[in-house]
Amino acid sequence: MYQHKQYAVFIFFVLAWIGGFVALAWNLIGADVPLMVFAGVLILVGFLFHGLTVKVTDETISWAFGPGVAGQKLILSDIIEAKAVQNSYRHGIGIRITHDGWVYSVSGFSAVQLTLKDGSVYRVGTNDQQGVLSALEGKITPGEIPPPAEPKSQAKASYNNML
Repeated sequence: MYQHKQYAVFIFFVLAWIGGFVALAWNLIGADVPLMVFAGVLILVGFLFHGLTVKVTDETISWAFGPGVAGQKLILSDIIEAKAVQNSYRHGIGIRITHDGWVYSVSGFSAVQLTLKDGSVYRVGTNDQQGVLSALEGKITPGEIPPPAEPKSQAKASYNNML
C-alpha cells in the first residue's frame, strides 16, 4: 500500500497572513464575538485543509483533505490512464471543476491525471508524482480513451420582444 500526504504550504501562509490581521484587531478592539467566530473559522479551515493524502491499495486509489474530508475513492479497474501532469495557476487550489476535469490540489503545480473508462478525468495534486505512478504501475489496465461527447444541436431560441 502507498500513502503520501502533501501539506498545504500556500494555505498555511494565507491563513497566517489573515491571522496576523485578526491578532492585530483582537489587540486593538478586544475580543468581540464576531472576531472570535472568524478566528474559529480560520482554525477550522486550517485543520480541515492542512494537506491532501493520496492512498493506493491493490484495488483502489483514494484521496482526501486534512483528516479525511471532501475526498474521492476510485476503483483501479475503472482507470484506463494515469500520467504525470503540471497544473497551471488557473487550476487553483482546493476542489475545482475545470476544462481538464476535476482538480484536487493543496499546493504546487504537480499532479497525477487519472482518466476513467467513462471519460471522466481527475487531477490529484501531489509532490510525489513518481511515487503515485509507481504505486499504480501494473494495477491499471490501459484502454482506449473515449472521444469527447458531441455537443447536441440546439433548437433556435425564440425571443419575446414584448418588453
